[in-house]
Parts: sequence; structure tokens; C-alpha cells
Amino acid sequence: MVEIAGKNIVVTGGARGLGAALVQEIIDRGANTVYSTARTAFSDGRPAVVPRELDVRSTESVNALAASASDTQIVFNNAGVFVFEPLLGGSLDTTIDTFDTNVVGPLRVARAFAPVLAANGGGAIVNMLSVVSWLAGAGAYGASKAAAWSLTNSLRIELAAQHTHVLGVHAGFIDTDMAAALPVPKLSPAEVARRIVDALEAGADELLVDELSTQAKAALSGPVEGLTLSVG
Repeated sequence: MVEIAGKNIVVTGGARGLGAALVQEIIDRGANTVYSTARTAFSDGRPAVVPRELDVRSTESVNALAASASDTQIVFNNAGVFVFEPLLGGSLDTTIDTFDTNVVGPLRVARAFAPVLAANGGGAIVNMLSVVSWLAGAGAYGASKAAAWSLTNSLRIELAAQHTHVLGVHAGFIDTDMAAALPVPKLSPAEVARRIVDALEAGADELLVDELSTQAKAALSGPVEGLTLSVG
């Protein structure tokens, strides 16, 4: 089990969307300090929140955050980009940036904060994944989340020796700016944040936030033709 109360916590991409909901949820549960990050400078008047600039595509930026937040005990790897662009017809530069942000970004954060977490008792890393980790049809975004799922499972093994818990979170569609254009049912960010923190405090290794994610995970044992995303 991983308790939130009294902890010092990093939330990447914490200024809006699900990240903002996570920041509020962990404050409500008694977090001591929340290092909330965004790519550009921002302000937050809540006493527990320490705003920080962070670009997960930059090793220098990630290392600077780890140095300035050396009391961190839990990391929420939430920052990411959401671009539904085809692998063949879309921009290769966009695909590369998507992987750099959604796959290499969380790895940079994990590498920088692993020694910090070890020094502070082990703690936890929470990686935000997606239902499209398992469903084709989401182009570069889906491919990046599939890679991030594998990354998360490997990090869980590698960090076990230092007693750092790793939680992978798979969710369908959340009612944020990222998914605003998709004509599908969506969960509220606050509800998703509540379920994530519940799972972390319960010691879960993986969370399937909604029925869509549960169905997709179950379908992995069936024909590959059944693993296709439908948004219409």
C-alpha cells in the first residue's frame, strides 16, 4: 500500500486536464507538497502546490526537476501528447515527437527520480497509459502507449529491488481538452483521478479505469482482428 497523506509528490502535466484533477485529489487526501509541472511557467495559489516548468523531452529539464524536488516520494507520469495521426499518412516528425513525449519522456522521469525515490524509502511511480495500448487504429498515439505499457511493466521489475511500486493506468476516454473532439462517452477527470489514487493506495500494479479498458484487456487472448479502436 502507498499512502498519499503527508507525502511529497510530483505530477507531470499537472496544470490542466487529468493532471489538474490528480493534483486536487492528492491535495484532498492530505499530500504535503505537490510539484505540479507544465511546459511553460504558470502559477497556482494553493499552499501545497509548487509549480515547476518541465519538458519531458529534455533530459536537462527532467534532471533539473529531480534536483529541485529531492524530497519526492511519489511520481505521477501524466504528461503526454494526444495526436490521432496515421502512421503512414501523417508527419514522421509528429510521430517521433509523440514517442519522445509519451515513451521516452516517462523513462527520463523514471531514470531521474529512481535514486530520489530510493533515498526517500522507495515510494511509487504511476504511469498514465491508455486503452489504445491494446487497440489498433490510433496511429502514433496508440503505438506510443503500447510501448509505454511495455516500459511500465519492465520498470516494475527493475524498481522492485528498491521497493518502488509501479502502477500502470489504462483508461478509455476522459472529458478533457485532449479528447474533446471525439464523439464518445467520457469519464470526468475527477472520477478518473479518484480511481487512480484509490488503486495506488490499495497497492495495485495495474488499473483498468473503465469498462472499455476491461474489455480491451480481455480481448488480448482473442483474434488480433478484434483489437481495433472504434470512435464512431
